[in-house]
Amino acid sequence: MSNEILIEINENGVAIIILNRPQVLNSLSYKMVKDIRKTLTEWKENDNIKVVVIKGAGDKGLCAGGDIKTLYEARNQGASAEKARQFFTEEYQTDLAIAQFPKPIIACLDGIVMGGGVGLTYGASHRIVTERTKWAMPEMNIGFFPDVGAAFFLNRAPGFTGRYLALTASIIKAADVLYIKGADIYMEQKKMNQFLTRLEEVNWLQSDVDAKLESLIASFAASPSAESELAGLQTSIDEHFSHQSVEEIISSLEKDQSVFAVETKDLLLSKAPVSLKVALQQLQNGEDKSLEECLAVDLVLAKNFLLHDDFYEGVRSVLIDKDRNPQYKYKSLADVSPELVQRFFNG
Repeated sequence: MSNEILIEINENGVAIIILNRPQVLNSLSYKMVKDIRKTLTEWKENDNIKVVVIKGAGDKGLCAGGDIKTLYEARNQGASAEKARQFFTEEYQTDLAIAQFPKPIIACLDGIVMGGGVGLTYGASHRIVTERTKWAMPEMNIGFFPDVGAAFFLNRAPGFTGRYLALTASIIKAADVLYIKGADIYMEQKKMNQFLTRLEEVNWLQSDVDAKLESLIASFAASPSAESELAGLQTSIDEHFSHQSVEEIISSLEKDQSVFAVETKDLLLSKAPVSLKVALQQLQNGEDKSLEECLAVDLVLAKNFLLHDDFYEGVRSVLIDKDRNPQYKYKSLADVSPELVQRFFNG
């Protein structure tokens, strides 16, 4: 096992996974997700491990997502696309393993939690946000799609908030993450650190784990000082994002002269047209699917996006050259036919 994840296990039954690439905001590599899944498989059967913690190294955040820059560089070096496909396969299997883990997993969503970081922790049994949390599914910014099971968990947000977050790639804070059911618990960062220290001091080997854990969490949990901004926008979000096509969403926003509508329309039009249409179809298809089913669809979509020039152009503009001026092959929504969208869903 490399030092990209650190493992700590104490005598009281607490095991900790630390994402350890702080120099790249703990972005997930193939080795990391593979090692995490292997570790959890071993811990599942280990009676000396009762509670698992997932957190990030450094002071910036838990995880900024998958290491997409590496996938881009591999393509330009002529490397086999098989390595990229392996990354997504392993990442999604790890996300599912966390969701299906039979023991409590406490995920510390402190600081930056985006994309792959969201997927890694969404299935955890106890998810803590702090005043520093910056949560997003930012894939639309690079000509990709909201993956890691987003069609499952964003459809569980109130109303059409999930569609709004998926298509705009908006960054939200603690109160909003709680509102969309992306987290369960709020603690100030200082309190969270105190909670984690106390967690390690408790002898979980001789405790009613669930009852003791709920009691301990309650003694440190609080409510965010700010209210949910999304809650206040819910009516407007539902009005516009309930439409069944991206064109209809844009048209609805154009008829509304509110600041929210104008800014949201501009935000949508800054995204890759193919990504917008594929992502909306993905969310619509995923409304009644399980997490496992959504991850299976995501794998098909990811493999097809790895063959899509606009994805690499999006990555170039944001992560490589950083000019924020992508020159997409499909420049407008009218250029993206239903047949093209459907090809992304064909395995």
